[in-house]
Amino acid sequence: MKKILIVEDDEAIRMGLNYYLKQEDFLTLESSTASHALEYLKNDTEIVLCLLDVNLPDQNGFSLFKEIRSFSNVPIIFLTADDLETSIVMGLDMGADDYITKPFRARELVSRIRNVLRRSENRGDSSIIEYGGVTLDTRQAKVFKNGKDVMLTALEYKIILAFFLNPKVVFTRDKILANIWDVNEEYVNDNTLTVYIKRIREKIEDDPSHPKIIKTVRGLGYQLGDFYD
Repeated sequence: MKKILIVEDDEAIRMGLNYYLKQEDFLTLESSTASHALEYLKNDTEIVLCLLDVNLPDQNGFSLFKEIRSFSNVPIIFLTADDLETSIVMGLDMGADDYITKPFRARELVSRIRNVLRRSENRGDSSIIEYGGVTLDTRQAKVFKNGKDVMLTALEYKIILAFFLNPKVVFTRDKILANIWDVNEEYVNDNTLTVYIKRIREKIEDDPSHPKIIKTVRGLGYQLGDFYD
């Protein structure tokens, strides 16, 4: 049985979805807030799809979507009472797997869910990224070196994730600094970035003094491996 996370602050809608999905042989988890939803997604690797309401009491659904995508590729279907074309396009352009407006028929939603799950399965497991003996599991936000768990801080994980998701991109120091935030939303300064790169190399490189995974591109910045010409 496949497990679906329902993120919806309207209790009546949430209970209705929960009931109907169980009748269709799905397992369900329920959350009325963004913070609770994040806890589920970070700790339960069996969730195969998320139904995400756009209007939540503690966070906008679109911003929550971006936060989820920083650590997970779980398929997401937006639920909203807003049927404006601009909102629908915005959700899909962000990378949502589907978008359905309220009120909706339960049968239509289940059909949409099955279609999204089918597409996701056909894509294969895109949550696993491997390079040079290092494996990133973006669904669990974990990193492994030769099969062993590598303990990284949140910022270290964000930095290495950026490299693995963009293997051919040369990251200038400014580009990393402009896109990597800590939990207090303060920029990492240039000197601190040097320390973070050093720490990451010590954790994932066979020989940190001669890195082969996160390499320095002289005069430009950093890049994953040997993709730079």
